[in-house]
Amino acid sequence: MNFMHPLFNRLIALLVLVGLTSCVSRQEIVYFQDEPLSDQYESMTTDFEITFKQDDLLTIDVSALDPDAARPFNLPAVSYNSSSVISAQGALRMQTYLIDSKGNIEFPVLGTLKIGGLSRSEANALLKDKLTEYIKDPIVNIRLANFTITILGEVNNPGTFTIQDERISIPEALGLAGDLTIWGKRDNILLIREMEGKKRYGKIDLTSVNMMSSPEYYLTQNDVLYVEPNNARMRQSNFTNQNALIVSIVATLATITAILIR
Repeated sequence: MNFMHPLFNRLIALLVLVGLTSCVSRQEIVYFQDEPLSDQYESMTTDFEITFKQDDLLTIDVSALDPDAARPFNLPAVSYNSSSVISAQGALRMQTYLIDSKGNIEFPVLGTLKIGGLSRSEANALLKDKLTEYIKDPIVNIRLANFTITILGEVNNPGTFTIQDERISIPEALGLAGDLTIWGKRDNILLIREMEGKKRYGKIDLTSVNMMSSPEYYLTQNDVLYVEPNNARMRQSNFTNQNALIVSIVATLATITAILIR
């Protein structure tokens, strides 16, 4: 049996080439691979605060030692029907304040307040300063009601996620999405962020530990992450059913050729 027949060799080489086109290297899939962590990362900032933006929905609760003094500054709670619980009274939720295109909200008694562009601590300080004219030692609690992020592309569970604690890092966000698939391009993740009404774009490299000191390490509300497919996935997507049929035929011909040569 002569396995060195030129036609047989070419057919086998074609099959091997097809098999190799979907290989993924270690460098393409391993996170934080460029260098070990060092002392410089121990001082990485942990005091990140979100900044309030246009279209944010805020809940603002004002309290004081004298409840009657604080009452005019709290919008009444509204009721809504719950689909999971049948109740004649429904459930209660706090009223929200929408930040408009100019960064303002309309607050009871105090009127128009510019909140857009402020962090939570700055907004708290602003409200306390305004409220001290009416209330002794006011306590202000501000929460962002619509903190969502969207993760698309080569992840196991793409979608839009609501963030409860208003602080989430890129690795944590990708964890919510079930991590990247084996086909996800880890060194070129696209971050889309809206700032001052304009879209900003950034690139995230998960293969480098330096990303943990990046200003984009913590996400802000309405951020979008897109995980690009790697070259192996692109080649696989081009490998259509028709191509699979062709390879199947080639494999059959290779078998027949081997029999005939024998």
